[in-house]
Amino acid sequence: MVLAATLLSSPVGAWAAGVSAVAGQSEDAAPAKAAAHKTTRHGTQAAQNAKTLTAPLQVTERTPVDSTGEESVIVTGTRETGRKARQSLAPIDVVSAKQISQTGQPNLREALAQLLPSLTMPTGGFDTGALTDSISLRGLNANETLVLVDGKRRHTTANIYADPGPQQGTTPVDIDMIPMAAIDHVEVLRDGASAQYGSDAVAGVVNIILKKQDHGFHAESISGITAAKDGFQQGVYLDGGAKLGQRGFIHVSGDFYHTDHTYRSAPDARTGTKVNNVLGQPEQTRQSVAIKAGYDLTDTIQAYGTATYAHRHAEAYQNYRLPSAIDSTKYPQYAALYPNGYSPLQTLEENDYELTAGVKGVLAGWNWDLSTVYGRDYDDIGLKNSSNVYLEKTEGRTPTKFDNVQGFNNSQWTSSFDLSRKFHFSGWPHDINVAGGTSYRYESYSVGTGSSDATAGTGSDALPGTTGGNAGNYSRDVIAGYIDVSTHLTKHWQLDLAGRYEHYTDIGDTQTGKVSTRYDVSPRLAFRATISNGFHAPTLAQEHYSGVALSPTAARGLMAVNSPGAQANGAAPLKAERSTNVSGGIVVEPIRKLHVTVDVYQINLRDQIMPGGQIYGAQALKAFTLNGFNLPSDANTWSSASLSTHWFANVASTRTQGLDLTATYPTQLGNFGRIDWDVAINLNRTRLSHQSYGNNGQALLNPQSIAYLTTAYPRSKIIFGGRLTTGKWTFGLHEVRYGQVTSQLSYYGGAGNTSSLSGADNYRQFHNSPKFITNMEVTYRALPQLAFTLGGNNLFNVYPSRVPENNRYLGAPQYYMSTSQLGMNGGFYYLRADVTF
Repeated sequence: MVLAATLLSSPVGAWAAGVSAVAGQSEDAAPAKAAAHKTTRHGTQAAQNAKTLTAPLQVTERTPVDSTGEESVIVTGTRETGRKARQSLAPIDVVSAKQISQTGQPNLREALAQLLPSLTMPTGGFDTGALTDSISLRGLNANETLVLVDGKRRHTTANIYADPGPQQGTTPVDIDMIPMAAIDHVEVLRDGASAQYGSDAVAGVVNIILKKQDHGFHAESISGITAAKDGFQQGVYLDGGAKLGQRGFIHVSGDFYHTDHTYRSAPDARTGTKVNNVLGQPEQTRQSVAIKAGYDLTDTIQAYGTATYAHRHAEAYQNYRLPSAIDSTKYPQYAALYPNGYSPLQTLEENDYELTAGVKGVLAGWNWDLSTVYGRDYDDIGLKNSSNVYLEKTEGRTPTKFDNVQGFNNSQWTSSFDLSRKFHFSGWPHDINVAGGTSYRYESYSVGTGSSDATAGTGSDALPGTTGGNAGNYSRDVIAGYIDVSTHLTKHWQLDLAGRYEHYTDIGDTQTGKVSTRYDVSPRLAFRATISNGFHAPTLAQEHYSGVALSPTAARGLMAVNSPGAQANGAAPLKAERSTNVSGGIVVEPIRKLHVTVDVYQINLRDQIMPGGQIYGAQALKAFTLNGFNLPSDANTWSSASLSTHWFANVASTRTQGLDLTATYPTQLGNFGRIDWDVAINLNRTRLSHQSYGNNGQALLNPQSIAYLTTAYPRSKIIFGGRLTTGKWTFGLHEVRYGQVTSQLSYYGGAGNTSSLSGADNYRQFHNSPKFITNMEVTYRALPQLAFTLGGNNLFNVYPSRVPENNRYLGAPQYYMSTSQLGMNGGFYYLRADVTF
């Protein structure tokens, strides 16, 4: 564990979240006495006690979250009961379902990105990486953010982001696979919390709390289109609750979402026309459902359960292939099928589900919770509008659609037992809250062999099928135990101590700890500080994935660290990433109703996992061969920089420093209404503090990779504005400023920018300048149960900075997608209808 500096943090809520601070509830969160109550159903005192039970999943109906989140009772990061966000020991944002809806965004991650300055999402994505949605906190990649659902660890996606960029190697939790209609509110802990939650809680924790009302019905529709008149989006969201007899409830929610492609490519440098659609938003159709239920088995024991299921179909364009790419004399059938060339489409059929079951209660003064959670994500990746010329040559067949090109499966099964109790000792005037528990988690990851058509010869074009040598089934076991003790040292001084031990069967043991403290000078002024150490265990995908992406004149590979190609070039086994987090803050109300919070933080992250040891040309070609990849016959004629591969390694150590500031203030306008003003700011900077070297003495990172680690996230993000409510009308106006990101871009040359000219260190420094966007919405409540909203996000259609022409492969990607700044789609305008009964 580490020593803490002063944390400046406050529970004040930005429009985005109603900022508040928290202390940390575990992935194995212990039950505690309820922060919320449910309607009395029985008259006995025992029944009343049963209704006050609380755990990550409650069978009780929760008191609705305040629209600003400032006064809501929190369950994330703390094992005490009834603690409000503004009373917490570490900073937390509470985002209500109403705030999410007010953004007009049809997806949860895009809504949160509009609301929270410390949360970012990728500008775009390449290949299959564009088909999975991810979020990041505090300028660290998505693997450093832990996602919980009702306090339980959520399983991650099986679809690894394999292409270069700050997200490379991530297999994050895809929060958009959880129905947005099911979400009551989201609690975002902006603090290291591995001692409370385990692996991945380095930058913070996102805890998604599901609805549990036993009555009512809600329906919402969002329809929107971009300023470029493409990318039409439609979302339909339904949910409702009912009683289960007199002792329980059930709440059912479902989403339907569809978006069309967007097209943002510049003219292809080979043709001079906009025939290449590689730059743009993928097409996607998603259906999801959630069922949450609880039942009082006795007056002191409750059973609870949750089930979520989602299916996604998505398609992403690859680089356009010229008609000359297929020799009509050698392959006449394919030449006849594609006389004008073709653009391959990578497809995804994804099935994602999670089941939670548990019982909890009170025994001899102890709150206890026994639960098990099983989650699985399966991805079947295919191709449309593609080819395999080997099949025409050898079998006379010309398939253009390839199923089962790649298949990935990821599952997690976690069982946990948690206890908590408040103690009172003579001689000590304050309660001592003690919590502890244990968990066992089984993780598995599978890479399937591609179909025979996708693997024959050099494989399907654009994305060759996975060969048998690169397929396999992998698993590990994780055993954990934790303890948490909190109390007051004086009436105004709080202290919380947490410790955790985990054992991984593949990487060994980890021990983490956290100290949090808070001192309330007065009801309007408080100081807080935390210090902790944390870790991110390498994922099974980072340990075992191998693949290659083919472009018309280039091949880019990513190999497993234990594969023959990586081992021959000095790859070493992965170690867990280690972090030290220090933060300090202030919660202040300088004048009545003006709530201000300021937080400063520092995250030292050691042994960071990213691809390293890049090799090029003939050396890369040999490594491809060792791993069983067959490249096109003319690959040995490509430029050396056009052939590259690497593997995951512990490449570097970084230091991230930042500041969060939030302020809210209401202005009363008498009988006319009120205006709620808000400001939220995140300043963030990451520096490289150490770089690792391979067995050959060469640095594992090149300048481009260093930029992914240090400057691919905005140096700042500012959200400010207000919301006017008057009668049946609500007017919202917010400005969002994205700070600068800096990238190291490859150079391209030759006819049509077909050859890479950048090797180990020949790159252009490119600044994506700061950008302002304006978000506005107008809501009219026609009836108490019915409201309509017309709005625009990025109202004035602002785009990222354009990439210089000689840094665009084939000329088309005029915006750089490997950052997490402003999106590339421009303005989005929408109509929302909302019905509640």
